[in-house]
Amino acid sequence: MVVLDLAMPLKRRVTRVAPWFGPAFVAAIAYADPGNFATNFTSGASFGYLLVWVIVAANIMAMLIQALSAKLGLVTGRDLPELCREQLPRPVSRGLWVQAELVAMATDLAEIIGGALALHLLFGVPLPIGGLITCAAAFALLELHRRGVRRFETVIGALLGVILLGFLYTALRSGADAGALSTGMVPSFQGTESLLLATGILGATVMPHVIYLHSALTKSRTAAAGPARLREALRCQRADTLIALGAAGLVNLAMLVIAAQLFFGSGIGGTDTLEGIHAGLGTVLDGHAATAFAIALLTSGLASSSVGTYAGQVVMQGFIGRSIPLALRRLITMAPAMVVLLIGVDPTQALVWSQVVLSFGVPFALVPLIWLTRRRDLLGEHANRPITTAAASAVALLIIVLNGFLLVTTLG
Repeated sequence: MVVLDLAMPLKRRVTRVAPWFGPAFVAAIAYADPGNFATNFTSGASFGYLLVWVIVAANIMAMLIQALSAKLGLVTGRDLPELCREQLPRPVSRGLWVQAELVAMATDLAEIIGGALALHLLFGVPLPIGGLITCAAAFALLELHRRGVRRFETVIGALLGVILLGFLYTALRSGADAGALSTGMVPSFQGTESLLLATGILGATVMPHVIYLHSALTKSRTAAAGPARLREALRCQRADTLIALGAAGLVNLAMLVIAAQLFFGSGIGGTDTLEGIHAGLGTVLDGHAATAFAIALLTSGLASSSVGTYAGQVVMQGFIGRSIPLALRRLITMAPAMVVLLIGVDPTQALVWSQVVLSFGVPFALVPLIWLTRRRDLLGEHANRPITTAAASAVALLIIVLNGFLLVTTLG
């Protein structure tokens, strides 16, 4: 909790804490990306409120993980990939880099497909053309970062607000079943398909690339800061994470509630796809609700794609000490998405499976993060307390077990 002198003028208090706020909102946009749309809406339409507990648990996990990542950058002045390169054997760090690049491609797959689909729903743009437009617009958005990180963070935070307002509007119009919502907080599954969706929700919520990115966003914020100023920065960082991830959590929960309330057991066909959800909103509510959905999906695709490209630069620079032009990176990571769009793979299924891939990438980012943040030789008095390390380790173990069970049941 941020503690300030209440006698201090409001403008001065805001000016004092403002430099520490913003990084978590850039990270949070990845927790409301098109992959979340696919997994959350499909879960609600297919299983009602059954997987509410997964969304809530995943969001709590995300808050813990992102707080650790931000702390690592603030205290050490280095990001997670850089520390992995310094502290791990070279073959291990190179292996982590390779899997992180694959994760970046899966991330771009979700974001470009989401933006392309939104343009198709809004304007009838063919999916491959929509993919190219999404890439170009996201790249233009990323150019803001060259003009100042604060400007980039402000715009990304505003886009997250647009997504949140759009879904709160639709959720309020849809209503909610309080009893079913509370029942959905009890952990349970209904077959392999619900487990697949739960793993997708986890992959869409606890995003590997922003575990790396958050530490890079905070690492320069405490340059030449004294101990007291650093402690204040850490308090602000925790508040930043709580607010930003809380907003993203509301978006995710609203998605599932809307789908569960309007489509589960309704007999309306096609609601296991985003196109069907869009059409269904127009049928059950009206065109305004359908348009709000498509605008939110487009906003998500553009914002999260720019964040994903930025994260890819952080990963390469940190793990191997090299970088490539953003335009070249954009071309490399967009290639799988464009192939999917050109060959006509169902967009929603591609989005869901991309999130499953992301879920398998989480432990490779999370385990090094836990290991590094518990070390007093790196973080001193700010190293994790034993209970924090235990909680984060439990999260990592849960993700690994869930992924392993999914692999066995799917291939068995």
